[in-house]
Amino acid sequence: MQGIQGKAPRRIIVTGGAGFIGSNFVHWVIEHQPDVRVTVLDKLTYAGNRENLSGIPRDRMAFVQGDICDADLLEELFSQADAVVHFAAESHNDNSIADPEPFIRTNVEGTYRLLEAARKHDVRFHHISTDEVYGDLALDDPARFTEETPYRPSSPYSSTKAASDMLVRAWHRTYGVRATISNCSNNYGPRQHIEKFIPRQITNILCGIRPKLYGDGLNVRDWIHAEDHSSAVWAILSRGRLGETYLIGADGERSNGEVLRAILEGMGKAPDDFDWVRDRPGHDRRYAIDSTKLRRELGWRPCHTDFAEGLASTIAWYRENGAWWMAAKEAVEAKYARQGQ
Repeated sequence: MQGIQGKAPRRIIVTGGAGFIGSNFVHWVIEHQPDVRVTVLDKLTYAGNRENLSGIPRDRMAFVQGDICDADLLEELFSQADAVVHFAAESHNDNSIADPEPFIRTNVEGTYRLLEAARKHDVRFHHISTDEVYGDLALDDPARFTEETPYRPSSPYSSTKAASDMLVRAWHRTYGVRATISNCSNNYGPRQHIEKFIPRQITNILCGIRPKLYGDGLNVRDWIHAEDHSSAVWAILSRGRLGETYLIGADGERSNGEVLRAILEGMGKAPDDFDWVRDRPGHDRRYAIDSTKLRRELGWRPCHTDFAEGLASTIAWYRENGAWWMAAKEAVEAKYARQGQ
């Protein structure tokens, strides 16, 4: 079932809006869409930070601390909304391997609860997913993921995201929920939790700790700046065809080794000033996004096309915002040390 997009929403709920990608989206909307009011729904788990939303005027945003599995809370919020953008998710692969249960509850049950609320109140639903649902590609394979690529998730995290994608498609087809999905490549930029690859390496260097590189360092990720992700999501939310999936990518393929060496050089370190650590179980080799459909249908283009420049600004943000991440650093590194990583 395909529908025609209506007018752009004015009252949107952003789940997970205090997290990395969600908060960047909220800031983007506030800056670029002056007529839109945002309600952020976030449980404020370890990956959510109220400070990520600092500086946003109170008349433009309301913050609600709560659980996306709380049906009564969703009833209240969805009765006053035009659209929901669903970022909320447990998203760290290493954590999903250690304990999959929170991923099943948040990513699967939480998405179901949101879909039911959207169905009842006829709220436009946009679901944020990941390219990891497609599994991985061989390093020497010229192919890239498209909207037609079969799902082959390989971790508990990506499996739960694949399940949530399927729920969204089923609720659109069966119940007519006005839904779209986007699967995006790896984001980078300000406000990303320091357990993630790029900010972990940056903050290690700032703390005088040698960075760590998994396995052989050849695993390839397709990087996109969080601001470009945000503009793409808004294009889909406001102009995308209902029932459709759009892949979001900025042609940013780089190996983990290349990214780490770029960080080291950008911070005045030797490119080999890091330690090798054992690989993650089931570590996907390569992700690569073909965003032709998004660009052709909606006219979207990324702005942050110079990775070195984007990386430099990201390094500067972590250098200038030590108070934001310093308190969590010791615990994050202790957890990785227990895992031998």
